[in-house]
Parts: sequence; structure tokens; C-alpha cells
Amino acid sequence: MGRTIRKLSAKPLFVLLLVVPLATGCWDRLEIEERAVVLGISVDVAEPVAREKEDEVSHLGAYPPPKMDMIKVAAQIALPGRIPLGPGEGGGANNDPGKAVWVVNVVGHTIDDAIMNLQQQISGRLFFGHLRVIVVSEEVAKKGIQNLNDYLRRNSEVRRMAWLMISKGKAENLIKATPRLERVPTLYLISTLDDAVKQGKFPRDYTGMFWSNVSKKGQEGFLPYVEMMKEQNIEIKGMALFRGDKMVGATKPFEIAAYMLIKGLNPAGYRGMVRLTDSEDTVTINATHRASNIGLEIRNGHPHFRITAFSEINVEEKTSEAVTVATTDVLERIANENAQSLQKICEQLIRKSQKYGADIFGFGEYVRAYQPQYWNRHVRTKEKWQQMYKDVTFEVRMSSFVRRIGMKAE
Repeated sequence: MGRTIRKLSAKPLFVLLLVVPLATGCWDRLEIEERAVVLGISVDVAEPVAREKEDEVSHLGAYPPPKMDMIKVAAQIALPGRIPLGPGEGGGANNDPGKAVWVVNVVGHTIDDAIMNLQQQISGRLFFGHLRVIVVSEEVAKKGIQNLNDYLRRNSEVRRMAWLMISKGKAENLIKATPRLERVPTLYLISTLDDAVKQGKFPRDYTGMFWSNVSKKGQEGFLPYVEMMKEQNIEIKGMALFRGDKMVGATKPFEIAAYMLIKGLNPAGYRGMVRLTDSEDTVTINATHRASNIGLEIRNGHPHFRITAFSEINVEEKTSEAVTVATTDVLERIANENAQSLQKICEQLIRKSQKYGADIFGFGEYVRAYQPQYWNRHVRTKEKWQQMYKDVTFEVRMSSFVRRIGMKAE
């Protein structure tokens, strides 16, 4: 009889243990109206008088502030009910970007300190689940963004597919911009870079990919280098080169094409002008496809790389009616001139990266993968490869082929 009673009492207890975990799903819920949704942030160097205006939110007396330069952080916060949900006039924003978001700026000694100061001024809890753009000024990047990287990587709400970019000039200007093509300013920054990737004008380099490259022993990271123009549109000025967590230089816009050619990244979308050798006439070409192969060997105790790349092009425009492109000789001349020009640009970009000790191509990773004994014996550390990379030798070979020349109605 006692056993039967114990069995009967155990069944409800077992069912209760199964049901209790299912009833705890909303214990820490936070209503969307109680959140302050951050869409983008910018980081600039604070003005000299910032320390005097700072509110002592995170330090006082026994909690002294760190002895480091102060930064200015601006956050673009979505206004509830103002974000347009579709095309047209919907969403209550009246097509005015300034009415859809609210930009608040604060100062702090670190990113975490600045965010705490910002939370002190915002009623809702800051939420970074929709953070899509982080803009850092060139001045801050040259001093180092290790603190920013550390904060963002530790924050579980931050997406690894957000864009981290370097601004030529004040980063806050990009966060405050009101471009006409988008009703939400942050979306314009995102679409500028996403469309550049789709059109083959910039490699895919999300924040998570940048952190991954920076963490590798044989590679350095790079970020989009942008500038705001007069009409508050954004221009991609090149690639910001990093050595560790510090920006050490930048490329020119067309050198982005050279990087993508060396890496064999597609689609190819850059245009160029080729001058025919026997005249002053030029033709405009458009790259459509890239391919490359990187070989490695050890010569005289140093790594030597052989880069073989191929570019397929279309002829889009000619500057003179006297130029006839529908002949084999002219097409071969255009392809050869294009290959020679690309070879010079690629060699120039490699030398520039060697000058800064910034191996953005990941040649060091080739050494680690294909010559592990050499790496373990002569390199081993990231700092050693940064020094060795300046003396590495390269051999670049380019080839090109004209696929189409268009057509003309007679």
C-alpha cells in the first residue's frame, strides 16, 4: 500500500518538474517600448574642455577615472513609431530623416564609460541588437581601437554583420547626416557599403570578419575609409590599413580593385581607361571577372610569393571614332595594356602594405599553412611577421582578356 501511494505522488511531481521550465520563458522580458534601440554610434576625440563638463557617473573619490584621452560618443536612437515600415509616406516620419531618429552625444574615458554616461541620460534601457553601423574617426583609429573592439566583442547584443568604418573627419557628422535617398540615415550608410559589395567595388568586410583577421598571426585587418560629401552623401575613399589595432595608412579608391584582384574576389565592377600605344586615343573598360592564384616558396631563407591573376573585361567606350576595336590586334593591345597597368597597381599596393607592415592579404597565413616548419622556426608570433613582411619578395604576373566590345547600330 505504501509503495502505491509513493508511485501516485511521484507522477504529479514529475509532471510539475516538466512544466515549470516551460513557464519561465518571460521572467526577464523587456517590452519594446521600454528599450532605447541604438541604430548607429560614432566615436571621436573629445574636445579639451570635455573633462570639465563630464558628469561623474562612473567615478568619484575611491573610483578615480583612467588617465587616458577622453572620447566623444554619439548614438543614433530610433524614435518609437517614427521608423517607416515600408515605401511611401508611412511610419509617421513624413519623409524627414531627422524625425525618425534622435542623436545624443556624451563624453567618457572609455567606450563603456561613455555608454554608462549615455544611459544616465536616456530613460529606456539601451539596446544594441539593431546596431548596424559603428563609425570611428581617423584620429581615434590612429591612436588605436582596442578598447572599442573589446567592448563590442564582449557585448552579446552586437551583431557580427554590422559595419565598422573609418571616417575622414568627424565621425559624428556621418551619424547626423540626412541623405535624401533614405528616411533612416543609418540605412543609407549600410546600403552604401552593401551595394558596393554587390557591385564589386569593395570586399565583404563586416565587423566580425575584421575581428577575425586582426586575431590571426599572419594577417592584418582593414576597414572601409569613408568621407561625407557636400550633399551629405558618402564616398568610399579607400581601405583603412591596420597594424594590430591601430590605423597606419589608407589606400586610394582604385587600389581597392587591386586588392580584390590579388585575392580573386568577384564580382568585378571597377572601370578604367586604357590608352592605345600608337595614339593618344583611349578606351574605357569594365572588369567583369577576376581569378588569382598565390604560390609560395622559400628563397634564401625568406618567403617568396608568386601571384598569378587574370582579369576579364568589356570595352564600354572609345574616345574617337577613328579607333576601331573590332580587330584582333587592337583587342590584344587593349588586353596587354590593361594587364600591364594592373600589374603596376598591384605591385604598388603590395609595396604600400609592406611599408606599413600591414599584411592585409594574409600572406603570413599562407606561410603558416604551407610552410609550418619554417613558421615555427623563424616567425611564431604576429609581431615577428609584421617585421619580416617588409622584406618579403613578390613576383606578380597579370593577364587580361576582352570578352565583349558592345554593339553599334549602323
